[in-house]
Amino acid sequence: MTAKPKGIRAVFLDLDGTMVDSIPDIHLALNQMRADLSLAPLDEEKTKHFVGRGTESLVRSALAMDCDDDAVNARLPQALVFFRRHYLETNGCCSRVYPDVMEGLRQFREQGLSLACVTNKPAIFTDPLLAKTGLYPLLDAISSADSVPRKKPDPLPMQVLSARFGLHPSEVLVIGDSINDVRAARSAGCSVFVVPYGYNHGQSVRDMDADGVIPRITDALCLISGIGAV
Repeated sequence: MTAKPKGIRAVFLDLDGTMVDSIPDIHLALNQMRADLSLAPLDEEKTKHFVGRGTESLVRSALAMDCDDDAVNARLPQALVFFRRHYLETNGCCSRVYPDVMEGLRQFREQGLSLACVTNKPAIFTDPLLAKTGLYPLLDAISSADSVPRKKPDPLPMQVLSARFGLHPSEVLVIGDSINDVRAARSAGCSVFVVPYGYNHGQSVRDMDADGVIPRITDALCLISGIGAV
């Protein structure tokens, strides 16, 4: 860990479920939305399974617990307005940074690696959450759901950021918690590690085509030299 890792020159990290446990804030806003629509509250574990595919998918999944497809489509626009209003108020209130994330980011920076957050969360929520959790100053770039035309699992966010840093995707390590992160990384040509404590829609991360499963972000640096070496 005293030498700069070979091959990897940047690390792109997912936000929800990887760096930050944001479920409490999302869960509260989602149930406030459901109350506005005269729907019963959901338990937090159910909310966890909905996170990771973007805001519209989250709200659509929450409506589908009670409504058929036609009703979901009819109620979705209003539900999105309600959710966004509530989440602007709850975002960052109860979220917490996972253990060792801050230390992991500092270690990456000490090794001269560029850092970026790549998330399917819209920028209107991403930037305040990163600021409130103290992660913002540690990042060199942020790619939110509305930063590029397509979000994960599409490789475009990884490709655009790689080009911004002047890097080939093979010089980038992606760290995430879900199949969307793995698919985006693989399609872009990046290496990818996954953490086991995130959301991943109830699926085991050990069934994914990742380069490794790391219990903590701080475990990544000692493994980087074994992937993408040049």
